[in-house]
Amino acid sequence: MGEGLALDAAWLLAAFLVLLVLAAAGIAARRFLLERGGGTVECGLRRGPDASWRLGLASYRPEELWWFGALGLTMRPDVVFPRRDLTVVSRRPPTEAEAASLGPGMIVVECRLGEDSGQFAPAPGQASASGPGGAPGPGGSVELALGEEALTGLLAWLEAAPPGSHFGVAL
Repeated sequence: MGEGLALDAAWLLAAFLVLLVLAAAGIAARRFLLERGGGTVECGLRRGPDASWRLGLASYRPEELWWFGALGLTMRPDVVFPRRDLTVVSRRPPTEAEAASLGPGMIVVECRLGEDSGQFAPAPGQASASGPGGAPGPGGSVELALGEEALTGLLAWLEAAPPGSHFGVAL
């Protein structure tokens, strides 16, 4: 009986290890697919001062900044920031507690979300980003954690917006 129990435990352990390897391969494949188009950087996201940091990737699109959670399963962004509504207000080094969760070399930037659209939009098919849970409402703010080079890229991407785009004028 003990021999059968040991064999069952070995099969369960093997099945668990196979599932673990498949999950890791799926996460790595998703990240590879997200990064292959270029314009993708590591980026932490915090929706409110009391919220916890979420690690993920930010991807620059022509008129939007897409944010993907690191452990997501889909190829759709979790949050979409319209370019014309996003403004960097301030930057600061992370606190010791933040640095432990974000990793070394990150800079925290506070971004104000424009009054025109009122909020950052969830990705199509996702729940609304405004509401309970610390998500900002109209004119709210969000914090992003980026490396020095990624922050330079974000600022350049925002400055390179077409003229008049921050005024809600479609050209």
